[in-house]
Amino acid sequence: MAVPKKRTSLSKKRIRKNIWKRKGYWAARKAFSLAKSLSTGNAKSFLYEKKKIKKKPKSGFGRI
Repeated sequence: MAVPKKRTSLSKKRIRKNIWKRKGYWAARKAFSLAKSLSTGNAKSFLYEKKKIKKKPKSGFGRI
C-alpha cells in the first residue's frame, strides 16, 4: 500500500482544494446557463421535445 512519506503543506492543500471547488463552480454555471436558455427558448445546441399544454376554459364571473 502506498503511503506518503511527508506531510502535504497547507498551501499545497489549499491550492488543490480551490481547484476542486472551481471545477464545481464551472459545472454549476454551465448547468444554470443551459437551464436559462431552455426556459427562454434560446437553446440552440440542446434538442428537446416541446409538449403542448392545453389551456382550460375560464369559468366563473369574468369578462365574456
